[in-house]
Amino acid sequence: MNTPAHLILGLAVFSRKVEPKVTKASAIGALLPDLSLYVMAGVSLMILQIPPNVVFDQLYFSNAWQTVFAIDNSFLLWGLVLAFALWWKTQAGIAFAGAGLLHIALDFPLHHDDGRPHFWPASDWVFESPVSYWDKAHHALWVQPVEALMVLICVIVLFRRFPRWPMRIVALVLLGIELMVARSWLMFF
Repeated sequence: MNTPAHLILGLAVFSRKVEPKVTKASAIGALLPDLSLYVMAGVSLMILQIPPNVVFDQLYFSNAWQTVFAIDNSFLLWGLVLAFALWWKTQAGIAFAGAGLLHIALDFPLHHDDGRPHFWPASDWVFESPVSYWDKAHHALWVQPVEALMVLICVIVLFRRFPRWPMRIVALVLLGIELMVARSWLMFF
């Protein structure tokens, strides 16, 4: 799924109107599994001036990058974080870990040839789904509308939960970015 969709879904499921720490933790947890990609690709593209085809065709699949992705997309590590949060009974920790687990649970069935080793460190196995959220050759034309509908429903949930405009603006901005990114994936891939 697209990162803005993960953020909206994580917020819709785990945010709490009267608990800003829980809401912030859910946003951070929803973002964290993708953050390393943005940092590594951003540095490679903008600072190191590495061509995009090298970044996404070579570096993305390199052992170094895949190791980072294995760590931040591991069901086992996120599950451990959730176990500690439950043990310590911290709502922010539960929201953080829950949003991270939701993120990788939704990514797991939607990556065809660009998946992550979700069971690291126990296994380096990568599930190669027949479905992709971005690749038209693997049913993205069906996945993107479903993703957009889920995001729209979650934005409505956020509007109902948060009657004030700051969160509504965040939700609308994320919705706009999600729709632009989804459109771009379908146009270019």
